[in-house]
Amino acid sequence: MKTLLAILLVSFVSTALANDKPNIIVFLVDDMGVMDTSVPFLTDSTGKPKRYPLNDYYRTPNMERLASQGIRFNNFCAMSVCSPSRISIQTGQNAARHHATNWINPDKNNAGPNGPPGWNWQGIKKGDVTLASLLRDNGYRTMHVGKGHFGPRGSEGEDPKNIGFNINVGGSSIGQPGSYSGIQNYGNAGGKNPKKTTHPVPNLEKYYGTETFLSDALTREAKSLISESVEAKTPFYLNFSHYAVHAPFESDARYAANYVGKDKSPAAQAFATLIEGMDDSLGRILDHLDSIGQAENTLIFFLGDNGSDAPLGHEHAVACAAPLRGKKGSHYEGGMRVPFIASWAKRNMENTHQRNLPIAAGAIQNQQAAVQDLFPTILKLVGSNSPTTHMVDGYLLDTLLTGKRDSTRGESFLMHYPHSPHRSDYFTSYRDGAWKVIYHYIPSKASDGSHYQLFHLGEDPFEQSNLADSQPMELKRMMQGLVKSLEQHNALYPVESGTKVALKPTVPN
Repeated sequence: MKTLLAILLVSFVSTALANDKPNIIVFLVDDMGVMDTSVPFLTDSTGKPKRYPLNDYYRTPNMERLASQGIRFNNFCAMSVCSPSRISIQTGQNAARHHATNWINPDKNNAGPNGPPGWNWQGIKKGDVTLASLLRDNGYRTMHVGKGHFGPRGSEGEDPKNIGFNINVGGSSIGQPGSYSGIQNYGNAGGKNPKKTTHPVPNLEKYYGTETFLSDALTREAKSLISESVEAKTPFYLNFSHYAVHAPFESDARYAANYVGKDKSPAAQAFATLIEGMDDSLGRILDHLDSIGQAENTLIFFLGDNGSDAPLGHEHAVACAAPLRGKKGSHYEGGMRVPFIASWAKRNMENTHQRNLPIAAGAIQNQQAAVQDLFPTILKLVGSNSPTTHMVDGYLLDTLLTGKRDSTRGESFLMHYPHSPHRSDYFTSYRDGAWKVIYHYIPSKASDGSHYQLFHLGEDPFEQSNLADSQPMELKRMMQGLVKSLEQHNALYPVESGTKVALKPTVPN
């Protein structure tokens, strides 16, 4: 009898919510690149998925599960470091426009010696237009679980509850945990006094002193919050932002045996366990949604916030994102290409929400898209609008999610990093179709000592042949596009040493 009543209750709650608004989950993984998974995102010359050795090293069966029932993008771009991407998701703006163009150091302005003095180190502020605030005002219970990194210590953006989230578990100014271990209180050596440590993960005191790995603790909290929302018959937006797979590369003991003897360093093996633990979290969220009758009503966007930081090889080499070149922070594709999967947690094309936003099953989308596109796509689905005074750079993903190409949107991506020191310093890259140009503001900081790099990604997807000298007309055209895009975004530029004179990019004759 109790079992029957439970089934009837789940059915009633599911039906009640199904006629209202869809639930939204943004499942964001820190420092996860497009090759850090067993799901093949890269394609061959015919557009079909192609496996590479790293796909056979990592174990992500739940990403495979999500991709099989939804669509994955092989050309999805993020900013090459974390805070800019996270703020772009919340604002719908390219980082060149919102001016948070670097990862935000919690305790000091990290513009770099030649960085723009007026860059947005404070990040998101109370009252800024955000995806979370607009969904909250549209009747959603907005929940943040995991890494925040929206603003420095003591700023308004430090606490996600100041920028539109009703609930915050684990989010603060830090970009990485002091530890993934519950025994180590997730880096909070001071116990309930986080001021004694540098990278303590907040709001997880119940797990202190236990063997609960951080990814597991965050998953338990996310599941509990989902259940509370369903019990309250309130649609939810969950920003589930794993600290994994960011350093420190501490092994998740639950999966360590799977990587022993696979010709990788201990750090690379630990990184792989973080990937698998994150994937287990995804599977548990999917299962939980199904068990409480909300899978059909829940849309999931799975993505990374920047390119891979796997401890494999030099930052400009073909290594950690092989066959792509570069890693997190780099101006190469390995620094800004990330996994992206969109799917309803359970397919049912008779569901009203799924009819409103149909998503192809088991498909791969080759057209380029980017992190700022989530903002307008989600708002349109839930029937909300951004204020007309708020500039939005993102485009709707609706057509792309069906597996078709969208001729109304361009295929350009601007990545602006007027800072140092990092894997690449003081650069802007600009993609337009198959072409990509990189401008180095200070040539001495570039690997080849020049201002320009030019690649044709259609013929040279792994960026091995710099065509800047051999294709002068194409270089000029691409640099004109780069300059125009920066101007349209009101970008800030690096400055000359000892002055505040902007170092603007120059178009070759």
